[in-house]
Amino acid sequence: MTGNPWAVGAATGVGSMPGQDPVEAARVVIGELPELPYLPELPNRGLGADIIGRTAALLVDLAIEEVSSGYRVTARPGRDHQRAVGLLRTDLDALDEAIASAGAAPAVLKVQAAGPWTLAAGIELRTGHRVLTDRGALREFAASLAEGLAKHVAEIGGRTGATVVVQLDEPTLPAALAGRLSTPSGFGTVAAVEPADAETVLRGVLEAVPAPRIVHCCAANPPVRLLRAAGADAVALDVSLVSDASMADQLGEFWDGGGTLLLGLVPPTDPGRQVTLRGLAEPALRLVDRLGFGRELLATRALPTPGCGMAGASPGWARRALTLCSELGRAFVDPPAEWRRSLTVDQ
Repeated sequence: MTGNPWAVGAATGVGSMPGQDPVEAARVVIGELPELPYLPELPNRGLGADIIGRTAALLVDLAIEEVSSGYRVTARPGRDHQRAVGLLRTDLDALDEAIASAGAAPAVLKVQAAGPWTLAAGIELRTGHRVLTDRGALREFAASLAEGLAKHVAEIGGRTGATVVVQLDEPTLPAALAGRLSTPSGFGTVAAVEPADAETVLRGVLEAVPAPRIVHCCAANPPVRLLRAAGADAVALDVSLVSDASMADQLGEFWDGGGTLLLGLVPPTDPGRQVTLRGLAEPALRLVDRLGFGRELLATRALPTPGCGMAGASPGWARRALTLCSELGRAFVDPPAEWRRSLTVDQ
């Protein structure tokens, strides 16, 4: 073990899976990722199963409804909100069933929810404007999310006996920081969020859940320094989207400061070509070589994952992708001989 609760050589997934059968999804995840399985998300079920609706089901004393443009705050829980809550309850029961079928509960289990900025960007106020445009509403949603997540973690820990780790998904945060989110008319953009405000709000939610705290951002060049400053112990990202020259420095600082990286190395949908472990691992090997770390760092401070969620994958590829992640995790601990050959940085 490392300072993290999962075993050396563990791998995990991002969150979403294809299909609409929560028991089958949970069985696949537990079977393929025994060291760090996760509560699967099945957004193909529609309303209430997507990242925003699912997270809204965790909110305390706040409710949402569906409107033509997405989700909107409502005064009291109605049919739409109750559907989201019901789907989440179904998923928890399915997880219990899958664990019982496996014959042993996992020691560590990961759950996912939208982070405060992605949630506040994806829900409208009654005026039609995004929640994040109203500081008071933003604070209220962040506090409600923090309280709901703490209860969610306690319930799952009590049901499974596992150590529960939380992953906050913030795919919208870079757009919010850059001022790229649209206004209700679609002709303008919302004012850019100040980095200090983004850090403060995110920190408030992260502090409500147990360490290690994971933040996932599948956008290009995620703001790793900001996530670290907000209290993220681990950052999950798609390695193929790391292109900014400054990103290498940010990742190096994060590793140097004791952080863990969940490296999206496996395609989330079938690439239509043969893949090899060496080919999948090369971006991670190049990264540690470029930053001057020993490759043994990958065994203790990196977890292989798919590049992003797998709702759009075929069931066969989803299972195969998780298998590949698990094999990569083991190979990070005991690398094949050919992996020990150095790679040039520009190769």
